[in-house]
Amino acid sequence: MSLNNIALFSGLSEEELDSISGLAVTRSYPKNTLVICEGDMSDSLYLVLSGKVKVFLSDEEGKEVTLNMQGAGEYFGELAILDESPRSASVVTMEDTKLAVLSKAAFEQCMEQHSSIALTIMRGLARRLRELTENVRSLALMDVYGRVARLLLDMAEERDGKNVIPQRLTQRDIASMVGASREMVSRILRDLSIGGYITIENKIITLNERLPPAW
Repeated sequence: MSLNNIALFSGLSEEELDSISGLAVTRSYPKNTLVICEGDMSDSLYLVLSGKVKVFLSDEEGKEVTLNMQGAGEYFGELAILDESPRSASVVTMEDTKLAVLSKAAFEQCMEQHSSIALTIMRGLARRLRELTENVRSLALMDVYGRVARLLLDMAEERDGKNVIPQRLTQRDIASMVGASREMVSRILRDLSIGGYITIENKIITLNERLPPAW
C-alpha cells in the first residue's frame, strides 16, 4: 500500500508513512458499491488509493443530490471520527476503487504521533466548509445556467493547453450536483456545444473558450 499521494499525509517521511500503512486495511470495491450509508454509526476514515467515489444525499423517494466526487489522493469519512455522530452522507464507488481504511483508534494514534495530520484535517474541513458556503450561495442566487457554468469552471483542469473536466460526467451527474432537472442540463450543454463553447466526447467535457455570462 502506498500513501505517498494522499494529500492528508503530505510532508511525512517514508518511515512515518510506513507506520501509518501498518495501521490501515486495504479494501477493493467494484463499481456501484455503497461504501458508506447516511445515518450509519461507523467511524473509519477512508483514503482513496485508486478509482473514484461519489458523496451524496438522498431522500426516501430516491432523489439524490451529489455533494462531491473524489479520486485518488483524497479522503472521506473524517467527520464521524471527530464527532462520533452518524454518517452525514452516503458514498458510492463510480468505478472499481481501492481504499485504505483507518479505524478511529488507528487514526487517533496517527494524530498523536504526527500532529501535522490534525492541522491538515482542520484545513480540509475549512476548505469543505467554504465550498459548502459557495454551493449554498449559487443555489440561492444563481439560475440553473449559472450553476452549470460555475460547476464546469470549478471542475476543469488545464491539460495540454486545454481546460478539460477529467471526470466522465453524465447529464444526470451534473443535474444532481447543481440541483436541476436532467432535461434542463441537457438543453444547456447542447446549446453550449452548438455555440462551440464546449466539446463533449466520450463524456469528457472540454471548455474551448470563455463561457457566456448568461444563457
